[in-house]
Amino acid sequence: MARRLIWLLSLLLVTLLVSPALAEDKADPLASWKPAFDPSSAEYTYLLSNVSHPAMEGIAAGYRIRDKAWERSKGRLYVDFRPLSQLGGEKDVLSKLRMGAIQGIMCSSVAAANVADKLGIVNLPYVVDTFEKLDKFRANEELFREFAESAKPAGLKVVDITGYGTYGWATTVPVRTLADAAKVNFRIAEAPVNTDLYKAWKLKFTVMPWPDVPQALQTGVINGLDHTPTVCNITKKFDIAKYFTEVNYAQGLFIHMINQRWFDRLPADLQKILIETIEEESANSRALTKAQHEAMIADAKAKGVEFYTLSADDKQQLIEMAAPMLGTWGKKIGQDYLNKVRAALNP
Repeated sequence: MARRLIWLLSLLLVTLLVSPALAEDKADPLASWKPAFDPSSAEYTYLLSNVSHPAMEGIAAGYRIRDKAWERSKGRLYVDFRPLSQLGGEKDVLSKLRMGAIQGIMCSSVAAANVADKLGIVNLPYVVDTFEKLDKFRANEELFREFAESAKPAGLKVVDITGYGTYGWATTVPVRTLADAAKVNFRIAEAPVNTDLYKAWKLKFTVMPWPDVPQALQTGVINGLDHTPTVCNITKKFDIAKYFTEVNYAQGLFIHMINQRWFDRLPADLQKILIETIEEESANSRALTKAQHEAMIADAKAKGVEFYTLSADDKQQLIEMAAPMLGTWGKKIGQDYLNKVRAALNP
């Protein structure tokens, strides 16, 4: 018994001596994004959540908003940006946002449809499917205003959007055709638009929280992932899924939403600073995201990831199979609005 106690004490001592060294060696993934100022003196703090990695330009915008808002407010407003799911998953954070426990979120467009059906329009297939159409959509004040105001009943204020590239399929087996796709189990987001779309496409899918994806890919629970090249490359999903099919059916977006009650209590001058800063940096990030999308594809190819493009016939089949789903969502978001968006983006 005494010998075992001595062994346990020795193990504890070694652990205490080694742990600090291990902690120092373990890199902080957010070290390079720490503020160059002391935020403790701020009069107001805006706690802003995001689930993914700020190496993506559409997410790094959160840090640029932080720094510019601090400078413009002369240290009165601190945007406490928390990416990498530090505040929880999106469904949980959206609940906290409605209650006011969190003030803001850069929410993925797939999850945003849980707030208001109309926000799901950007993830409908082949509607806002290119960078050019996204720019047109955001620049059209009438269309974007109606899109943004759909979140008002939930007590949320939609300010702007950033992006993370064009959606396709990252897979552990080659998917060159729809026949190949029929053999894959795709992970999709916890979102009603995606569920309805994959049902319409008659493809096998599993709804899964983002943090569970790496293990599911490694163990073969899923062998496909519905996402963008930028996300797959930066988050190292291409280490496992060595193939990518460029389906290009939608733009991945982060929708910047603020708790309206908190915003209304913010002094008018800080309201103006916050909104203008978000709009400026969101526009900047959309331009950067387009360039990053191409760079990430080139980088992935250089690492051995094989890219495929569906044939025109297969793409047309996807469009035709999704037509009933578009009709259903047209009723949810307003058929007139959907028609206006499609007409504006496809003159």
